[in-house]
Amino acid sequence: MLITFVLLALAIAAVWYRLPLWAGLFVAAIVSGLVTGALHPPAVIALAALGGVAWLAGTASRKSMRIVFGILTALLAFALAIHKLPGFSNPVVIAGAVLSPGAAQFTQYANFDKGAVGLVLLAFICSRVAGWAELGGVVSKTWPVLLVTVAAVMAFAMGAGFVRPEFKLPQVTPLFLVVNLFFTVIAEEAFFRGFLQARLASALAGVRHGARIAVACSALLFGAAHLGGGVLYAILAVIAGIGYAVAYQRTQRIEAAIIVHIALNAVHFIAFTYPYIAR
Repeated sequence: MLITFVLLALAIAAVWYRLPLWAGLFVAAIVSGLVTGALHPPAVIALAALGGVAWLAGTASRKSMRIVFGILTALLAFALAIHKLPGFSNPVVIAGAVLSPGAAQFTQYANFDKGAVGLVLLAFICSRVAGWAELGGVVSKTWPVLLVTVAAVMAFAMGAGFVRPEFKLPQVTPLFLVVNLFFTVIAEEAFFRGFLQARLASALAGVRHGARIAVACSALLFGAAHLGGGVLYAILAVIAGIGYAVAYQRTQRIEAAIIVHIALNAVHFIAFTYPYIAR
């Protein structure tokens, strides 16, 4: 199945080149998935539906239709991201690893459905940088938010007894970071920031503190989506989500939120107990 996920990752990366190359790579990834058993016919239907409604949400001429297709996009994207639609056989890439003494076991999946959500939203919905020069400006506005977010989240996590300092560089580190970036981080930021936060901020443009309300809602929804890991995990997700949302609000570019998110995950993985102290 490796080629299937390599093709999907390449399709995600190709979105930034603003060429139809990403679509060809996405089709190739789907075909490869069908051949290798990573995907089944119901998955193709779900992915085609998401692509169609997301495209219409961004291009429909009537505001009412953009709202309707936006709601459908949100529902389909969320259902795919939490693996509620059939047709996907997501493989395990790290199975039951104990990455440091006293840490809980960690298992990581390569999620085609969640990765595809990120790809579609990036391509049709999210505001992206137009080139390297603009990316440099985004980074200059983002790094202070990154430092504060990492410090706040990890300090709270240590204070709550969730993690402790635990520097490590296991052999799976590059695999974890690549899979986490392409099949988790990009999808979550494209959905919660590039789609939900951006649309809410636009709807509240005439409301006092509308942008701040959008930031807060984005972070709270992000935390709610992580309640499956427990209340403490959800609180940590809210704190992190505030950082991601502020980075997006400061730049209006999805890359800012992605940078802060993957940086926090990398620091957590390398420098602290991962995923958390076993209880």
